[in-house]
Amino acid sequence: MLTPVDSDSNAAIVIGAGLGGLAAAMRLGAKGYAVTVLDRLDRPGGRGSSVTQDGHRFDLGPTIITVPQVYEKLWAACGRDFHKDVDLRPMDPFYEVRWQDGSTFKARQKTDAMLAEVARLSPHDVKGYLKFLKDSERRYVVGFEGMVAKPMHKLWETIKVLPTFAMLRADQSILGLAKRRVKDPRLRMALSFHPLFIGGDPMHVTSMYALVAHLEKEFGVHYAMGGVQAIADAMVAVIRSQGGQVRQQAEVDEILVADGAARGVRLTSDEVLAAPLVISNADAGHTYRNLLRKAPRKRWTDRKLASRRWSMGLFVWYFGTKGTADMWPDIGHHTITNAPRYEGLLKDIFIKGKLADDMSLYIHRPARTDPSVAPAGDDTFYVLSPVPHLGFDDAVDWTTERDVYKAKVQAELQKYLPGFAERISTEMTLTPADFRDRYLSPNGSGFSIEPRILQSAWFRPHNISEEAKGLFLVGAGTHPGAGVPGVISSAEVLSKLVPDAPHIPEMKVAAE
Repeated sequence: MLTPVDSDSNAAIVIGAGLGGLAAAMRLGAKGYAVTVLDRLDRPGGRGSSVTQDGHRFDLGPTIITVPQVYEKLWAACGRDFHKDVDLRPMDPFYEVRWQDGSTFKARQKTDAMLAEVARLSPHDVKGYLKFLKDSERRYVVGFEGMVAKPMHKLWETIKVLPTFAMLRADQSILGLAKRRVKDPRLRMALSFHPLFIGGDPMHVTSMYALVAHLEKEFGVHYAMGGVQAIADAMVAVIRSQGGQVRQQAEVDEILVADGAARGVRLTSDEVLAAPLVISNADAGHTYRNLLRKAPRKRWTDRKLASRRWSMGLFVWYFGTKGTADMWPDIGHHTITNAPRYEGLLKDIFIKGKLADDMSLYIHRPARTDPSVAPAGDDTFYVLSPVPHLGFDDAVDWTTERDVYKAKVQAELQKYLPGFAERISTEMTLTPADFRDRYLSPNGSGFSIEPRILQSAWFRPHNISEEAKGLFLVGAGTHPGAGVPGVISSAEVLSKLVPDAPHIPEMKVAAE
């Protein structure tokens, strides 16, 4: 039975201890709310959490930290200094891109260094690259500074930026923009692949995402010592210092709604918690389809959710290797390898839902920067391959394909890490089926709803829900979208929508 809750209660419940949920709890704690964070996993961080196995720490999700000011602003809102709690290390180079013909491209922060890389690959594309940098900066001003931390639940906020979007050719894909600026197919890939970091198809995601190139150039790419898990742990410490609670292995089964307003939650254990303010960091699709399954819905019906295009799936192989710290000296902290096909592979993943034999890989070797990830002299690896999500008619059956596909990844990796398989000391894998089951992600997608132009801003599930008063959303499935800066910024949007906690009179607290 749900205990009635006063409208002036300062209780708030956050569903999910992902980075968006933890950021929301910090923001609400700074506003005076008594926050309880509930999460079904055994560690905070959600997709940014980690697993420690046989002395190796595997960061399960994001590994790259950009736009450090979003964390600095979050900590400052709580009266704290981010850099006293988290040790960020700048990367140089950011990452190395490799192609089948042996050519490489190192992404760096300084313009002169980047121009040298472009000139080495394709001298006649230097002028085009400089134009791309200007394109990127213009899109940053409009798309990041102007929209990321701004509420977009009112249609007018999207309508009024449409003329600028038209001028910037936001209807054109980021790959289309890269093709307009440079001729070399390798550079076209290097300038357009960034949406894959947030689950988007470069052939269809708006050219506004070229702003990432400016973000990298202006603010750098960083690694958090201790992994993103260290950021999540630091966030929990802030929440608890504010008087909030973070409860792990506490799964929410239902958001309770009465008279059109959120009243609290019921856990899978049947425990009921009452609060007039509920924030869901669960995937937007899971929130509306499952957590609100007993409540009437106006906009985000099952049919509406089914019509969305979802981000790609991920196959991730985590493994530790024995005695390899001095091996493969050419493989740095971040390496991106390319399949022979770029556009064809994207079509297989995003359009056809086909698990191809060829693949592009992201190789993360954090021991290059952070020795704590592995025993002395050893290595910890995280190898990611983009694959189709589970929503296609002939979805991949990962119970049969997991080992088959891992063998294909192993054969590809052998080109870059010769002899690595014989040195593996511990390993684990995650497939789209695991993302579905572990993170309750619709279709096992890695990044919720794909960030296409008509699935962004007002067209995305709103931060303030139209389905129940007092219900708000944060995280990858709402505005501004996926990626660590995006989910952290969704909590800043929340803070602009939720008023400060109501004052509860001293006598009333005592009477209770």
